[in-house]
Amino acid sequence: MKYGKLLCVLWVFLFALSSCHYTQPDWANELLTKDARDSLKYLYERHYTWNANLLVRADSVRLETWPVKGRYDWLSKGDRVVVAEFAIQPADSVDSVWVKLAHSEQVQGWIHECDLIRDFVPDDSISEAIYLFSDTHLSYFIIIFALCVIVWLVRAYYRKQLQVVFFNDIDSLYPLLLCLLVAVSATVYESMQVFVPETWQHYYYNPTLSPFKVPFILALFLISLWLIVVVLLAVIDVLFRQLSIASAFSYLLGLASACIVCYFFFIWTTRIYVGYVFLAVFIIWFVYRVRCSLVQPRYRCGRCGGLLRQKGVCPYCGALNE
Repeated sequence: MKYGKLLCVLWVFLFALSSCHYTQPDWANELLTKDARDSLKYLYERHYTWNANLLVRADSVRLETWPVKGRYDWLSKGDRVVVAEFAIQPADSVDSVWVKLAHSEQVQGWIHECDLIRDFVPDDSISEAIYLFSDTHLSYFIIIFALCVIVWLVRAYYRKQLQVVFFNDIDSLYPLLLCLLVAVSATVYESMQVFVPETWQHYYYNPTLSPFKVPFILALFLISLWLIVVVLLAVIDVLFRQLSIASAFSYLLGLASACIVCYFFFIWTTRIYVGYVFLAVFIIWFVYRVRCSLVQPRYRCGRCGGLLRQKGVCPYCGALNE
């Protein structure tokens, strides 16, 4: 019995690991032409293939025009290119994989694959947003901005007793749930970077907002993003019902800063594997807050002001509250 449970746990673990990768098609399918097989092979090996559209992000990129040596074509930031061909040069000490890019009929050339990955981004709005958000300098700026906002809000809280998430929260669990979802998405994202980076790289070159037909861990990440959007809308609705416009905007500013801090905190802690412990503590705390909110009285009697757990006859004065 003991070994049976152990085998079941091992099977579930292996299934979870296998579901973290994209399923490759059957290369031996007779219905596929040779070009189609080669295209799919490049897609799953390099995560992009022929006719993939790319956008230059570097200030300038040099393309070598084979077979003429010493002649180059130059691309500028913002130029769009398409992948035209692949070539393998085993003797190349820098990178054996060369990729031919075409900007126009006149401007075409070859580039190392490592330079392509560094200087180009897929010509897709989702991929460009991922590239922008992953930029190191932008991340540092966002963190510094969030910390400054938090310091300002804490000082304002002690002076004016403002309502701030985690300090003097509103009568709703939506803000805390939003922070928890951000922590979950950050943990799942960094887990992909640590354990299955190929899955994230494939998604980067072939993005989608649908959580269907993608690996389990990626589907979990996309579902958490959609839940963040839904919960954020619920937070905004609750805020403007409970607070004034000025207080609601101040609260939203503090909530955004708290979410940013949660995101980067769980990104950094997950890299050293302690983020999972913090996430478990966060979930337990959230469950505790939910339990407390269920048992706390949420109504007051209209006659005597006594606390009521539900509407109905007041146990203190006998008044009917509907």
